[in-house]
Amino acid sequence: MGSYKFILSGGGTGGHIYPAIAIANELKRRYPDAEFLFVGAKDRMEMEKVPQAGYKIEGLWITGIQRKLTLKNLLFPIKLISSLMRANSIVSKFKPHAVIGTGGFASGPLLKMATTKGIPCVLQEQNSFAGITNKLLKDKVKKICVAYEGMEKFFPKDKIILTGNPVRSDLVELKATKEEALDYFELTTTKKVLLVLGGSLGARRINQLVADHLAYFEGLGLQVIWQCGKGYYETYKAHQSANIKVHAFLNSMDKAYVAADFIISRAGAGAVSELCLVGKPTFFIPSPVVAEDHQTMNALALVKQDAAVMIREKELDEQFKMQFESVFNTSEKQEELSRNIKAMALPNATADICDEIEKLIQ
Repeated sequence: MGSYKFILSGGGTGGHIYPAIAIANELKRRYPDAEFLFVGAKDRMEMEKVPQAGYKIEGLWITGIQRKLTLKNLLFPIKLISSLMRANSIVSKFKPHAVIGTGGFASGPLLKMATTKGIPCVLQEQNSFAGITNKLLKDKVKKICVAYEGMEKFFPKDKIILTGNPVRSDLVELKATKEEALDYFELTTTKKVLLVLGGSLGARRINQLVADHLAYFEGLGLQVIWQCGKGYYETYKAHQSANIKVHAFLNSMDKAYVAADFIISRAGAGAVSELCLVGKPTFFIPSPVVAEDHQTMNALALVKQDAAVMIREKELDEQFKMQFESVFNTSEKQEELSRNIKAMALPNATADICDEIEKLIQ
């Protein structure tokens, strides 16, 4: 039982890395003596984050194809051949019992070589619009774990398992009380709280929106927990006050979610999955510059279920106050959004994905 070996590959962004780490942690809990190896793209954030989580990682010399004519694209065929050769060597040497891909450039060559050797492979697709790497691998892998209904338009129906996305274990059951969370952020219990999330790096347009509307929020009697991102903290820290709490990064996301009454967020797959568990009225402002506009697709999947409000960046000036007040001023709308987004939560995602992996190796 303890001699299993697993390779996990996914990276480029936290949305691919953290699900892979969550899956590895659950497999390690089930098989304490198992061996784990991650494969990522050299010079990407996984080369730092995976070792921090306690796992070994190998890097491939691979990047994606640029969506415009660029000299970097001329190197792509060379990088791809190099990565396929390196991936073949890694798989041959490590001899895994199963390989798990969570998306990103590096998972393509790695899973391609693993499938040619007959090793059972599982894909985990976080978004409602499938990534190009996972679409290319769909016919060779054994199972595809997804987070949204209707993924048959991208993948073979008989391979799809609806599991949801792995999220941090402390968010599956939020243990802090409202009073404890407000005290942690030095906020009062007499006013409602708006939580603003732009991701660890921050979101320029969301930060501009919040900075321009601070007086508006205070006029509504709101307190604000504003996670602006480390690259923007120096710009916005001067707005710190009794009612406005500016943070480069939130180390206690569980307390931030408990403290919040309303949430403004990007619509990355990980954020959406977390916010479904949290179950608070949420305004999604999708990033317009991500691959295949997948954040908009993620947000729309919830909007169609009356589970969230979406405002496109280009519509913020015209739409934001109207959309915000339509929720803020109506308790019935708040309750509807909370109820519907909570109904879309899949809290057992990590365990369900690992169950599928276990079926393949046993």
